Amino acid sequence: MGLIYNRLIENEKRKFLRNNMTKAETFLWTELRGRKILGLKFRRQFSMGTYVVGFYSPEIKLVIEVDGVTHLTKDEIEYDKNRQSEI
Repeated sequence: MGLIYNRLIENEKRKFLRNNMTKAETFLWTELRGRKILGLKFRRQFSMGTYVVGFYSPEIKLVIEVDGVTHLTKDEIEYDKNRQSEI
């Protein structure tokens, strides 16, 4: 799949997710922002293709997802597996 990054159609979704992060995401973002870890830049709520990922470092092409209780149903687990394989 040729990924399209930060599609305009996803702007509102990304904005909503940035403004409504979980406690775990907020804590992790505090540690990732400002190049605090190994001098790497991270972006939060970054879209790749049809998916929005939690955190992404373009320099090393690393995606970090913080999954919690919102990822426990059979459908959500399947969605996460598909997202992981496509990304």
